[in-house]
Amino acid sequence: MADQIPLYPVRSAAAVAAANRKRAAYFSAAGPGPGPDRPSRYQLEDESAHLDEMPLMMSEEGFENDESDYHTLPRARITRRKRGLEWFVCGGWKFLCTSCCDWLINICQRKRELKARTVWLGCPEKCEEKHPRNSIKNQKYNIFTFIPGVLYEQFKFFLNLYFLIVSCSQFVPALKIGYLYTYWAPLGFVLAVTIMREAVDEFRRFQRDKEVNSQLYSKLTVRGKVQVKSSDIQVGDLIIVEKNQRIPSDMVFLRTSEKAGSCFIRTDQLDGETDWKLKVAVSCTQRLPALGDLFSINAYVYAQKPQLDIHSFEGTFTREDSDPPVHESLSIENTLWASTVVASGTVIGVVIYTGKETRSVMNTSNPKNKVGLLDLELNQLTKALFLALVALSVVMVTLQGFAGPWYRSLFRFLLLFSYIIPISLRVNLDMGKAAYGWMIMKDEHIPGTVVRTSTIPEELGRLVYLLTDKTGTLTQNEMVFKRLHLGTVSYGTDTMDEIQNHLVNAYAQTQCQAGGSSTISTPPRKAASSAPKVRRSVSSRVHEAVKAVALCHNVTPVYEARGAAGETEVAEADQDFSDDNRTYQASSPDEDESTAEITFYMKGADVAMASIVQYNDWLEEECGNMAREGLRTLVVAKRALTEEQYQDFESRYNQAKLSLHDRTLKVAAVVESLEREMELLCLTGVEDQLQADVRPTLEMLRNAGIKIWMLTGDKLETATCIAKSSHLVSRTQDTHVFRPVTSRGEAHLELNAFRRKHDCALVIPGDALEVCLKYYEHEFVELACQCPAVVCCRCSPTQKAHIVKLLQQHTGRRTCAIGDGGNDVSMIQAADCGIGIEGKEGRQASLAADFSITRFKHVGRLLMVHGRSSYKRSAALGQFVMHRGLIISTMQAVFSSVFYFASVPLYQGFLMVGYATAYTMFPVFSLVLDQDVKPEMAMLYPELYKDLTKGRSLSFKTFLIWVLISIYQGGILMFGALVLFESEFVHVVAISFTALVLTELLMVALTVRTWHWLMVVAQLLSLGCYVASLAFLNEYFDVAFITTVTFVWKVSAITVVSCLPLYVLKYLKRKLSPPSYSKLSS
Repeated sequence: MADQIPLYPVRSAAAVAAANRKRAAYFSAAGPGPGPDRPSRYQLEDESAHLDEMPLMMSEEGFENDESDYHTLPRARITRRKRGLEWFVCGGWKFLCTSCCDWLINICQRKRELKARTVWLGCPEKCEEKHPRNSIKNQKYNIFTFIPGVLYEQFKFFLNLYFLIVSCSQFVPALKIGYLYTYWAPLGFVLAVTIMREAVDEFRRFQRDKEVNSQLYSKLTVRGKVQVKSSDIQVGDLIIVEKNQRIPSDMVFLRTSEKAGSCFIRTDQLDGETDWKLKVAVSCTQRLPALGDLFSINAYVYAQKPQLDIHSFEGTFTREDSDPPVHESLSIENTLWASTVVASGTVIGVVIYTGKETRSVMNTSNPKNKVGLLDLELNQLTKALFLALVALSVVMVTLQGFAGPWYRSLFRFLLLFSYIIPISLRVNLDMGKAAYGWMIMKDEHIPGTVVRTSTIPEELGRLVYLLTDKTGTLTQNEMVFKRLHLGTVSYGTDTMDEIQNHLVNAYAQTQCQAGGSSTISTPPRKAASSAPKVRRSVSSRVHEAVKAVALCHNVTPVYEARGAAGETEVAEADQDFSDDNRTYQASSPDEDESTAEITFYMKGADVAMASIVQYNDWLEEECGNMAREGLRTLVVAKRALTEEQYQDFESRYNQAKLSLHDRTLKVAAVVESLEREMELLCLTGVEDQLQADVRPTLEMLRNAGIKIWMLTGDKLETATCIAKSSHLVSRTQDTHVFRPVTSRGEAHLELNAFRRKHDCALVIPGDALEVCLKYYEHEFVELACQCPAVVCCRCSPTQKAHIVKLLQQHTGRRTCAIGDGGNDVSMIQAADCGIGIEGKEGRQASLAADFSITRFKHVGRLLMVHGRSSYKRSAALGQFVMHRGLIISTMQAVFSSVFYFASVPLYQGFLMVGYATAYTMFPVFSLVLDQDVKPEMAMLYPELYKDLTKGRSLSFKTFLIWVLISIYQGGILMFGALVLFESEFVHVVAISFTALVLTELLMVALTVRTWHWLMVVAQLLSLGCYVASLAFLNEYFDVAFITTVTFVWKVSAITVVSCLPLYVLKYLKRKLSPPSYSKLSS
């Protein structure tokens, strides 16, 4: 990978000599020929050995500060290696299982080694190796793996696996307790809903893939053009792509309909940048008279092996049938990557990579099934309940004295107490998640929000790290020209009319001089260079600055008729394209026809241009002023060239372009020879306007304890500027810009320099990040996590996803990724919670995300209101459902203890089904409407969100409190019924069950913090259902008894004793230790 190869690696003298010998041997060899035996010039010897041997030297400053400075860099924690049984119990079994599964998968799906290739033009049959099909596949399953895959995803959780085993046990006659439907109906319902949801999602993915794979393209053959599907394209095919059509595979650009031999492509779905990229056709094929001549020549492309880096490519084009053979080097400007769109003209390319080997697919990670932290915590609590269940059953069998077939009694007790782990927990939580999703989509304050993954709404309430894209996410992606500074005078948006006046004056003077110039005998260029510098007028300086800004940029040539004036402008703009301008986009030699003067214009960031322009005393200060205003600055300069200087430059430039080795460095060196002592013309300031309410939203998120990292593919200066203007980095905060590093030693020195700074925002480029993560992963992440804000610029899509995974591994905290382009998809899918914004870069990110929004400011409400509510509601709902199971299991235990430890159910048949559904389900489920504070209050005090990251709403402490409540209430209800019943056992069932239902309804009322009218309806409906059903439950209840006053007072007495103390305790707690939200609401 290009980003892993240091340009100036530290090598020993022997290594350098060996490399030189290799280079000499390469250049002396004959021209490269096709075939697998040909040595690859892209293979570099491994640097890691040299780096490991190299002593890590400290800077002089470092030694002065601290002798042991090297050792103070935080080292990776060394943990004691566990051995034997201890290792196996502490996770070794999981490691062994994972290793075995990975080994089996690797056996079944052996990854083919990626190799460099020779591709003959229009001859796919000449390919020596088999290449992957050019089909896009985003599906998780196929027709055979769908059912097993979905079932595995469900039953890998202990909760569901336990329900399955309990349900299956009812097929054994000796273990049967009650009816089959009481066990299988809830489990079947959960599985049916899950399978249907997955099937719908999978079908939608299949349809999207089919639509893309079925797109038709023109393929050039010996017999002419034929139409082929995108999925049928092969390596070696010559494909014609029209304007506004998606490029189906990675290709080398051979020809175009454009006169200049170049075209523009849109890469927003690949790298997230919306500016059009200039691509240049191979000159040898562009010069051919006709399209059909591509088959009359004998030519091939040698391409490096497929790799992740979307910003680099090395290859050669060879035509063998000419004398001498033509060798043309290929670079990134000669490529057309898949998933980009042709913006101008028609292009013809030869396919070099297909399917899984294309850059876009290699930079996309496979989607994973996301599981919320709350589900994992409930899974742990379920395991604790299971241990309690086993312990209780063993105690019962022990107290029985292990009489008779004790193991059968043990299993029956396990089934009797199985309600400790309620089967309705999964149903309630899934229905709750669906309700939260519906509430989010119906919220009128965040219109257009779509919930695409309905299983993780609670994750929105547990986030610690928010990783955001920049362009189109924080900004509107619209540039507005705000400032033109000439050193002595500055023009803003309100003084643009003055610039117009100056331009009119300047052109009037130019025409006057042109009229009287016949008397001057020497060329103007010579006069200008020999005469002493005089102070030019403001008008001429404005004219020079505006002319430079107008000429020095990539104009997009469009050949559509829009009137005579438009065509003239286009023709003039097109003349400005030279080879030089393509490679160095911000540079353009321009020849003034009236004076025959050649001027080299250049613009760039102030950091780069400060050393290039002549000495001045205002540039640095004004750049700082504009940056503080949130403007993106560009410095514009020029240099006059003589004819000899230009010819010398052109010959050296063309020579460097044909170089096969270190071509990029050589071209840069030639261009750099012009970049000296340039005349500073002006400083411009443009504003990439932030989206509405970005600043208050980021402020809110910071106050909520969320750390924000900005990951962008944009340049370092731009990223830093937006970070400051959006207040991601506050005005007073220091910023540490991580220097470019290429070796272990440099990375170590830079990390030490960074470690000495406190409360400082970090800005790091992608290539430096790659080096740091290679050698000092743990140390870097530990230091970065202490920063108030982190900005990573020039990040590839894969790097973004890698950073997300690193944060998850090293901190164990929940991460959220938010972006709007195709280059953000990997990051969104890797994060615990992915949010996509529908923006100018298409809908790819929003379709791949778990939540889709239309504006960045909606993140605030999504997290502070819906995330917080979803987590607190689900925590309360989950624990209440467990309480409902624990209380009835406690009553069963008391009942069995009193009646000689008999494994006989207390409540049978419909009583158990009714208890879990009609009698208590609606009030318990109505907890999804509960809220501790109003949404406005949650937005006003984001500090309330900070408490949630500690997970105090659902912990072993809160769970233990609910267990104690259940034991107390279950004991009171059962013992009370046994004490107060007089003659018949059926009265015990009637008294205890009625008191149980009333206690559950009162407990819901105790738990509710804000009443909703639907909660009242649920309470009354459940009570009505129970009272109405008493008439039909003759086999369980004595109808004559339940209509007496005796029944009513006994039930009332037991219910009051079970609930009143809890109401008193709640009142005292709110008075003595009120929660944070109650202070606000009061």
